[in-house]
Order: sequence, then C-alpha cells, then structure tokens
Amino acid sequence: QVQLVESGGGLVQAGGSLRLSCAASRSMLGDNPMGWYRQAPGKQRELVATITKAGSTDIADSVKGRFTISRDNTKNTVALQMNSLKPEDTAVYFCNLHHRLLEYDYWGQGTQVTVSS
Repeated sequence: QVQLVESGGGLVQAGGSLRLSCAASRSMLGDNPMGWYRQAPGKQRELVATITKAGSTDIADSVKGRFTISRDNTKNTVALQMNSLKPEDTAVYFCNLHHRLLEYDYWGQGTQVTVSS
C-alpha cells in the first residue's frame, strides 16, 4: 500500500499563485506516473498534469503555460506550481500515483483550491 499526503491549496485571488505538494509513503518499482487531477462541483474528475520518474509529462491544455509539475524521485514527492490562476481552476485537487503493472490508482485525500474573481 502507498499513502499519498497532500499539502498546499487554499484561497487565492485570480491571477495569483499556489503550490501543491504530495508525498508518497514509499517508493515503488517501475516508472509509475504521479500527478494531479481535479474535480469541480458537478463535474467529473479530470487530469491536470502527470509526470513519470523519467520526467515525461502529460499536461491538460487548460493549464498549459500556467501550471508546472515537478517530481523529486529521491523524496517520492510531486509538486504542482500553479500561476495565473483563474476562477475556473477552482476545484478539489487530488494527488495520484498510477501503478502501471497493477493498473491501479492510488489517491490522496484531496485539497481545496478556490480562486476568487
């Protein structure tokens, strides 16, 4: 089992910045992507950004150029730097680790990001 613990999030005005961090309780073999998804009220959970151990990223078009994802493999952490935030970025953000071999997703508890206009 792997536990994902998130930190960061909060309330910010439009145009502001926030940084989310996520720490995995242990390392896992394989190049398993870690990243962030978000879910706004009444909407489905959607991908924000993921990154593999090798550094390959998958970033949603809606956040490209504004959000940056990074990973520290020595500390089993992933971070999401969010700049130029918009009200439509308001959502609960979930840390994710996808185990490719097991085809299984681990999730954090979620952290609220609210962007006021």
